[in-house]
Amino acid sequence: MSKRFDTALSALSGPVCDTLYRLPSDVKQSVNEIRLRLYQPICLHTVANCFFLQSDGTVGTTITPETMKTTKGDLLESFRTLCGYSVYAHQSEIQNGFVTYLGGHRVGICGTAVVEQGRITSIRDITSMNVRIAKESFGIANPILKELGNRIADGLLIVGKPGSGKTTILRDLCRQVASGGLDRLYRVSLVDERGEVAGISNGEAQNDVGVCCDILNGYPKSEGILQAIRGLSPQFIFCDELGDNDDIAAIQSGIHAGATIITTVHAGSLKELCQRPQGKALLQTGAFRYIALLHSDRVFGQLGALCEANELDL
Repeated sequence: MSKRFDTALSALSGPVCDTLYRLPSDVKQSVNEIRLRLYQPICLHTVANCFFLQSDGTVGTTITPETMKTTKGDLLESFRTLCGYSVYAHQSEIQNGFVTYLGGHRVGICGTAVVEQGRITSIRDITSMNVRIAKESFGIANPILKELGNRIADGLLIVGKPGSGKTTILRDLCRQVASGGLDRLYRVSLVDERGEVAGISNGEAQNDVGVCCDILNGYPKSEGILQAIRGLSPQFIFCDELGDNDDIAAIQSGIHAGATIITTVHAGSLKELCQRPQGKALLQTGAFRYIALLHSDRVFGQLGALCEANELDL
């Protein structure tokens, strides 16, 4: 895991990067996010805690004179490094607020929106960056597969708060389904809109998503699902973080074509899932027989509850 942390640092530059490299391995293994905010302390987030980076290459829970703060130069140079000194080449990602890079890591970007004809076309005057460290955890989906086995083919919706491990579990499920982890090999299509699941860089997947997986990288989920149905005859379709009505309509097309849908959605509880219009609409598609709820305040990627959709009060 510390190697993952070190590769994530390729998005950063300057003294901040050098100090982060010096952190102990056990600290690197536990960190999920690195947050740089202009003139504020540099924060390292684990599942349960927030630590502040110290200039001697250690971390602390309180702010001291040794706590490192983000300068304007840190942000500017790190932003240029992240974009490979070609901001224009990453314009489509930047306007969506993040850039995905080598290893499947993603950097969220905040600043002043540049708006043209009612649409955000870019971001200027960067004020903060959030490095989300992609973690490839083999076997993290085993508790779900142990409970469901081949019944996962009836559809699965993975529910949890941001940072609870939804994407990591989705990646491992995709790998296992596409590599014979069930009773046999299945044809899998992965619609990886943000590039976080497979982590494609220069056309090559940085993460193992299975030997029988076709990756639709950068496709909007709704278009990617339809493209998979038209040309790839998938038995399973995986995608991450469903959002709008177009996504929901595409899922309905997927199940009508006979494909199993496995995906994720943000919600802190099953009650919240049912109360949110988006969650309610997803459940009403009939695409998901099973709902897996993740803990968000305990162990990363830990299964909290597994139930059938027909048990929920819609």
